[in-house]
Amino acid sequence: MKRAFINTRLVSADTQGTTLVIDGDTIAAVAPNAIPGDADIVDCAQLVRGGGLLAPAIIDLGVFAVDKAACRAGGIVRVGLMPDQSPVLDDPGIIQRAADMGKPAIWVHPIAAATRGLAGVDLAEIAIARDAGARAVATGRRWIADSGVMRRVLAYAHDCDLTVIVHAEDSGLTGNAVATAGETATRLGLPSAPAIAEALAIARDLLLAEETGARIHFRQVTTAAGFDLIRRAKSRGLPVTCGITPAHLFLSDIAMSDFRTFAHLSPPLRAESDRQAARAAVADGTIDILCSGHDPRGPEEKRLPFADSAPGMAGAETLLALALGLVRDETVAIDRLFALLATNPARILGLETGALKVGAPADFMLLDRDAPWQIDTDRMAAKAGNTPFDKLPVQGKVARLFKGGAELA
Repeated sequence: MKRAFINTRLVSADTQGTTLVIDGDTIAAVAPNAIPGDADIVDCAQLVRGGGLLAPAIIDLGVFAVDKAACRAGGIVRVGLMPDQSPVLDDPGIIQRAADMGKPAIWVHPIAAATRGLAGVDLAEIAIARDAGARAVATGRRWIADSGVMRRVLAYAHDCDLTVIVHAEDSGLTGNAVATAGETATRLGLPSAPAIAEALAIARDLLLAEETGARIHFRQVTTAAGFDLIRRAKSRGLPVTCGITPAHLFLSDIAMSDFRTFAHLSPPLRAESDRQAARAAVADGTIDILCSGHDPRGPEEKRLPFADSAPGMAGAETLLALALGLVRDETVAIDRLFALLATNPARILGLETGALKVGAPADFMLLDRDAPWQIDTDRMAAKAGNTPFDKLPVQGKVARLFKGGAELA
């Protein structure tokens, strides 16, 4: 069945009037007045005031849980699932089952464990994991301290044509820290580690990636020193990318001041100077993707003393609305925003999607970018509402969401 979406604006178009036509599960045309005679007409102006905006559906790279309701609310139709599951994604059968977890609501693209059990000691069977459907390999929530093991991971992944996704914090410095060393951590009496732990980890892994020729993606970079290293690596032509969550763009470690465990994240929130450096890194293109870091945690893990609570936040359904704030304050343009949310994650995972182009899968949303709402932990669709943005007023709602041409309810 063909459908033509009219009276709207496309994220990559400057003017109203471009029509998007889908044929089954594929985008068939993107052009002004491209309305086939046998197509059903979808008048977007009748669905959203002003016609809204058609944009690629989000690809959320690096989630820790498959949360269908939260993804639907946030405009996400594909997730890169981290290997930190129970059981760990280090076996072909487990990887294949993970790929089926989201059907039919979302596509799950498993990211295989780089080492067995994510223990950082013995290499996992990366080639077998790739053949089972893994789209990348990852170190999980932890850094691989043994440089010899990390070098073998990168070399093996390079031979398998897979990107290595890494957590960048030198564990020799971080230990049991739950905060970044500084005034806030000192005042609260929290175990802390210096922010340089991130740069040390990035520096080593960049050297190993350059030596092996591997593609490397730093799942979250959050410090000025870390961004400087990424910039220099990119200037030398290394195949390096990095991501960040809205939390590290909009919050500093001051958000922990009341011991609110919803602000206990990994990596921890940083100083205001690092937050400003992160926003500059988004603006200048150093940061390649925006991700939610979706990690829903219930009260049994969050309603504890700060140092005893589990890190993580529920971010899938707030990712889009928070990211749109970067457009409103003119940090990025709207087309660049969806490159961060869809095009670039697709490229890292080796997926032929993430953009509104002919021949691509019909994964897209109709967005009401000005619709106001308030983030409320008690009313979130996620499995748990552990967000540090509780009660924050935001703008931007998904009016319609399509996965492979089928509308998701």
